[in-house]
Amino acid sequence: MAYYITKLIITTLLIVLISEIAKRSSLAGAMLAAIPLVSILAMTWMYVDTNESDTAVAFSNNIIWLIVPSMTLFIAFPFLIKKGLGFYPSMGISIFMTILAYYSVILLLDKVGLRNIN
Repeated sequence: MAYYITKLIITTLLIVLISEIAKRSSLAGAMLAAIPLVSILAMTWMYVDTNESDTAVAFSNNIIWLIVPSMTLFIAFPFLIKKGLGFYPSMGISIFMTILAYYSVILLLDKVGLRNIN
């Protein structure tokens, strides 16, 4: 149980730290957020949990296919804000569009036989 609490605390602290840095400097916060910290943490926790790198490698390979659809959020959100929508509606619509983009890529990968998501 202590291990899971440690994982939770470390992960939470990183997210809070990035958001606090972003309040002071949006560029510095964006650079830290652009680093795939969640992925790095997830792969690290996978390795620590299993002592095998295969699951982290498979995880990393699957992320590659989802990079492009994740850009949907970062394109749609500022566009919607600039069009006059409020923060929460813009975020909600952007998240929904990103989910659709993920789903579309996964369907496409299935159709062409490239999907390797376990």
